[in-house]
Amino acid sequence: MKVEVITIGDEILIGQIVDTNAAWLGRELTRYGFAITAITSVGDCQDDIIRAIDHAFERADILLLTGGAGPTNDDITKHTLCRYFHTALEFNEEVLQNIELLFLHRNIPLNQLTRQQAYIPQNCRVIQNRAGTAPILWFDKEGKVLVSMPGVPFEMRTAMGKDIIPLLQERFQANEYLQRSYLATGITESALATRLAVFENKLPAGFSLAYLPSFGYIRLRLSAWGEGRKPEMKQLGRKLKQLLGDHFAGKGEKMPEELLGEKLRKRQLTVATAESCTGGYIAHRITVVPGASDYYQGSIVSYDNRIKEEQLDVDPGTIDAHGVVSREVVEQMAINITGKLRTECGIAVSGIMGPDGGTKSKPVGTVWIATYCEGRILSREYNVGRSRKENIERAANLAILQLLKMLSRK
Repeated sequence: MKVEVITIGDEILIGQIVDTNAAWLGRELTRYGFAITAITSVGDCQDDIIRAIDHAFERADILLLTGGAGPTNDDITKHTLCRYFHTALEFNEEVLQNIELLFLHRNIPLNQLTRQQAYIPQNCRVIQNRAGTAPILWFDKEGKVLVSMPGVPFEMRTAMGKDIIPLLQERFQANEYLQRSYLATGITESALATRLAVFENKLPAGFSLAYLPSFGYIRLRLSAWGEGRKPEMKQLGRKLKQLLGDHFAGKGEKMPEELLGEKLRKRQLTVATAESCTGGYIAHRITVVPGASDYYQGSIVSYDNRIKEEQLDVDPGTIDAHGVVSREVVEQMAINITGKLRTECGIAVSGIMGPDGGTKSKPVGTVWIATYCEGRILSREYNVGRSRKENIERAANLAILQLLKMLSRK
């Protein structure tokens, strides 16, 4: 069963907002066995929307629209759908009652502009919006379906989860979709593809392997469509993990900081961070995970050498002899932060994020990372690139993954 998505709004095309709806719909529909074949973004223009609908219906059985459902002049989706389906707007008392209840609950007076949302195309099925005012519009066309939803992410997701997906499951036969994800680090995408070439070429029909590079790691997605593929998926997953060897960093859809948190919690360990060039970003990444207080104690952001010496007890002679971006300095930082904050594990990082500050021996992008846990220390030098923002992101991922791999081997 093929699905296409059309996201509507000038704000998407000009880059004013990021289209998170399309990404969420892709993940959610795939999870339920509906294959998305295309995602199209169009502006607030009736002719463009109609062309997009025509093209989508040539290929897909289910068409999902988001955006343009509000009460203002630039919200033209329902007017466009009237034109497309050769119908007109009519007043719907149930929609108005839903809007009135919502405004009463929020203690907001109802204005005439919002009342306009109770006018809907005559020949559609109305699904009440559980989280907002604009109703969901369901159209049938020659055995196919078009569903128009608000563009507000929370409203769209609520409608999909509570109403649209259950209705689609009743109407259409979805395919079973299986996937497993694996994190690899310490290897380039091209080198990884070379290592896995034979495995990939011998995959059974219906299976595919995707490479999803991020800053500091690559996520591999092994997937398959069809019934009864679980035994094959399990066997292939074991083989893939084996082929990754020391580059394997974790399994599943979770982010590196989530995997690290699970490992620390399972082993009843705590961690602290000593950051220089990342300026507290590693601490941020760790603490966005709910429940991080179970294992994360705190951080010292030692951006200046004086802070390294006074707060982390780094030997000034070590800095003079080896430079602040060195194995010797980050090892002292990682060990001493555990003593300062009384943790079993420590992460330390020092580097040159750019765009300036590099030398011939230590160019921009040079980063030293040390991870320490219960008497064992691991330190490595990386070159993360030349773009400051991406360098910080990549260094944070590498630091988190380095401790994760260290704990996994212990």
